Amino acid sequence: MISGFKDLGVGVGLRPQHYYEFLNQKPKSVSWVEVISENYMDWTNNYKNERPFKVLENVRKNYPVVLHGVSLNIGSVDPVNIAYLNSLKELINKINPAWVSDHLSWSGVFNENFHDLLPLPYTEEVLEHVANKILQVQDILGRRILMENPSTYLQFIQSEISEVEFLNLLVKKADCGILLDINNVYVSSKNHNFNALDYLKAIPKERVCQIHLAGHTDKGTHLVDTHDAPICDDVWDLYRWSVGHFGNRSVMLERDDNIPEWDEVQNEVLKIAEIRKQENEKSFIQDTSTTIR
Repeated sequence: MISGFKDLGVGVGLRPQHYYEFLNQKPKSVSWVEVISENYMDWTNNYKNERPFKVLENVRKNYPVVLHGVSLNIGSVDPVNIAYLNSLKELINKINPAWVSDHLSWSGVFNENFHDLLPLPYTEEVLEHVANKILQVQDILGRRILMENPSTYLQFIQSEISEVEFLNLLVKKADCGILLDINNVYVSSKNHNFNALDYLKAIPKERVCQIHLAGHTDKGTHLVDTHDAPICDDVWDLYRWSVGHFGNRSVMLERDDNIPEWDEVQNEVLKIAEIRKQENEKSFIQDTSTTIR
């Protein structure tokens, strides 16, 4: 793993529906939380987000916090949004997150935010453009960031290489890390008919610093990354393989819609922890067996 990142264990996306549990019960099944950066940023200098920010301050006393953005707009032809980064940096200074991440996508143009994470054509020109913007972002924030692989529903005929090849070149050129969303890999693999396991095998181990797990919606002709359902069996299997392949990485459950009571969310969190434990024990037995021989 690249410097500045470590295994935080099993986390969850902190959502308002579960504020009570984290402020009062402080569940021990979770060792860290991730929040959507924009929900806690001071956009207008009068802190209209004061209540959620106060909640986050209190949660931060008991759990490491990771900031996960949805508006960096790194793939857009627009220049880096300095006002956005200044607001993000202010939140970073107040919360001191373990790290910051965003998406390998674009979400607007000409200062218009489409509120969606849109795909990129994978070309040399786009690679240079996105890498240079990431380098600028990291310079302004004074830290490395993680980029999350997308879930996509179309591909560009202009693309010169595959998504995973593009991702590998990008993180090397920009010297950033990867937030590996296994559900995104699975969704895209079904939508574009590629092998999800081959994708995971092609990712440089040392660049993977965090893992996302989530559910999706099956529309029959395609999958949609909705984060509104339990993790499916195939994604559980891919995660199990990933623990054995990448080793322990900070991993978390995302649930953004149709959010159930905490006990149901916690059941999936506990399953993540159990898989980590099982795979670690398996690796220990294999290592011990090799040593004895």
